[in-house]
Amino acid sequence: MAGISKRGLFQAVAGLGLAAGLPKTAYGEGVADIATGPFAATWDSLIAGYSAPDWFRNAKFGIWAHWGPQCAAEDGDWYARNMYLQGQEQYEHHLKHYGHPADSGFIDVIRSWTAENFNPDALLDLYVKAGAKYFVALANHHDNFDTYNSKFHAWNATRVGPKRDLIGLWAKAARVRGLKFGVSNHSAHAWHWFQVAYGYDPEGVRRGQRYDAWTLTKASGKGKWWEGLDPQELYGGRVMPLPDGFTDIKTADKWHEDHDRHWDENPPAANPAFTRAWFLRCKDLIDSYQPDLIYFDNTGLPLGQAGLDIAAHYYNASLKWHGKLDAVINAKFLPEARRSALVEDTERGLHGEIAQHAWQTDTCIGQWHYSRPVYEKNEYKSADLVVHFLCDIVAKNGNLLLSVPVRRDGTIDEKETAIVEGIAGWMGRFSDAIYGTRPWKIAGEGPTQVAGGAFGEEKLKSFSAADIRFTTKNGALYAITLGRPDKSVTINALRGAKVKRVEMAGATAPLTFRQSAEGLVVDVPDAANHDFGVALKIMGEGLV
Repeated sequence: MAGISKRGLFQAVAGLGLAAGLPKTAYGEGVADIATGPFAATWDSLIAGYSAPDWFRNAKFGIWAHWGPQCAAEDGDWYARNMYLQGQEQYEHHLKHYGHPADSGFIDVIRSWTAENFNPDALLDLYVKAGAKYFVALANHHDNFDTYNSKFHAWNATRVGPKRDLIGLWAKAARVRGLKFGVSNHSAHAWHWFQVAYGYDPEGVRRGQRYDAWTLTKASGKGKWWEGLDPQELYGGRVMPLPDGFTDIKTADKWHEDHDRHWDENPPAANPAFTRAWFLRCKDLIDSYQPDLIYFDNTGLPLGQAGLDIAAHYYNASLKWHGKLDAVINAKFLPEARRSALVEDTERGLHGEIAQHAWQTDTCIGQWHYSRPVYEKNEYKSADLVVHFLCDIVAKNGNLLLSVPVRRDGTIDEKETAIVEGIAGWMGRFSDAIYGTRPWKIAGEGPTQVAGGAFGEEKLKSFSAADIRFTTKNGALYAITLGRPDKSVTINALRGAKVKRVEMAGATAPLTFRQSAEGLVVDVPDAANHDFGVALKIMGEGLV
């Protein structure tokens, strides 16, 4: 077997019809067509057979529409949970705009999400202009609402809210433009995250009166706009509601923090129906839309064996659809031994060094769910910071998935548009240093220290023109400055290197250069400079 890679040997058995070994009876109806193939529903099998596909490693930059019914309130992240927590800003917002959560709950927020100006073609045109090579749309969040034509969950966007198959519309618009298409699935946490909807106010005139999820049933919907739907299927059922007797917000918050807010990846023992429903919904999402990427908002795979079953089905299905394994699964906080089974995602964080395996940062220019306060306070990430993040990530073997928050009506605001246009301006000139590249022997040089790990981006100091990141492609070395250089760029790592030619990435005119005691010095003409930084293409002997 000399000369055959482990992955090639593994995938060679795909044509032998080996079963994935999934327990077809475990999930009831709807699973007779589980994809068979070389992948079994075990970590060992996923580790042995998977590596990130070339399309993902070459794409480098994707844009994400983290858009669902929580965006209807335009009041930021986790609205569907925080609206049920007395003392939270979003609870006060809900009182003002919708009413008390015992009277008007999250189902009324869903009703207000009409997406009347949604135009996926216009948005995707803008994102293609910005240089995105893949696009991801939110299929469901912790609010347990499906934004697609879900066969196994009635609370979906074809029946309430927009009354359209949003994932189907996104997928069509993305693929027409040659983009790879992905979906994000966050709903595995709904069973504990949404328990606050069964709670109550610990203080005030309505103290102790349970919120809407406690009382609403399918029968109570008769004659109402949601007639025929069961609110308990949306809210997840009473698994661990706030106990009676709390009389102050602080102690109630502590109870929630200790019980229903913790990030539990195990299937809920008290609610096995939730796990079965999650599997059927996720499999339906995969089979109906054949995504190129699935983002799981989970530490590892969701819900124990159910997550492994889904991963094996998806990988085997991808082999059948494409004749090769072309699928990507994103998950978080993977131990080193499992990082070859999936593509690890680092939420709102960077890496300190070059990673062995392909990986991804996901971040947002604002809050994940659209926030009017962020807009009004001008708190979006700037276009230059996004570009600098991208360059740092790509130099370390990663991709950037950037969320651009979408408003309740399906549009983005003018400040977001300007940011995306700014990214487009830089990518239009220098993206040759990004697409299809691989890391160099070092990621970069310069004064700014980058700590690795999730949720660390806010601690990062601003980059400067002295910060340089390196990539390679087709025998050339690219050096990217993370700020506007002043007339010249000095690259310490190339001191004494045998350089033959230097150009701007994306251009062909030669630039003047020389060696100094500090390193390779390249002159940057004013007309070729850029406020965000420049990318130099360097050719010579022994550079790559």
